[in-house]
Amino acid sequence: MLLSIDWDAYSGCREWVFDAPIWGTPDREADRVERWRGRVAQRGGTGWEALAADFPLYGEPYALTQYAGLPTFSAWSHAHAWAWLAQYPGQDVLNVDSHHDLYSLSGDPQQVRPGNWSGLGLRRGLVRQYTALYPEWHADLPVAEGYDLARTYDEVRAAVPDLLPRLTLERTGLEHTGLEYTRQSSMTFDRANTLPPRSEVTALLLVQSPSWTSPAHDPVWFDLLELLNAQAISPSYRR
Repeated sequence: MLLSIDWDAYSGCREWVFDAPIWGTPDREADRVERWRGRVAQRGGTGWEALAADFPLYGEPYALTQYAGLPTFSAWSHAHAWAWLAQYPGQDVLNVDSHHDLYSLSGDPQQVRPGNWSGLGLRRGLVRQYTALYPEWHADLPVAEGYDLARTYDEVRAAVPDLLPRLTLERTGLEHTGLEYTRQSSMTFDRANTLPPRSEVTALLLVQSPSWTSPAHDPVWFDLLELLNAQAISPSYRR
């Protein structure tokens, strides 16, 4: 299988943080950097550390190092996932993400974008079977996609009924552990053992999604890219 990791599955927010991007955000240049600076200012801070209380890092990101040595790619947007899929066409895809990315309600539905790359991949034969794996912290956010899997499934069924036989929606057992990560804390497996075994993964894609992920977590992100020797399809934002 192909394993896609959207950083917004790890870099998330707490419940009722009303300026969090999970409530809905465009993906413009200003949303990737300047909007985060605005969130810092709203909290009376001057550095990214002011975001820590409302925007924690969830799960065990360094568990991804179990895939070191496998072909690994990185991009700042899932709109660039097409180049990755084209190298490994026709495989199953597991996408650990805060969004299913099956369809978009705006713009040209035939143009590859962050919100529809997986659905188009299914339709155009680049993806055989697709699983969207939501992070467990969504269980505490009623506004989050994947909070109510039945509700999310009904929305998908109404929008793309033809894709239902080839897709699955799930939620992981990731749990919040704060910002106290070291390379030694979780080098082998994630705590809930929700990531697929290395032997089942053909290639890995890491997607930064800077409009949705806190700049305070960028050091961990770039550390992972180095540890996994990720080849950049598009350069990550250094904020």
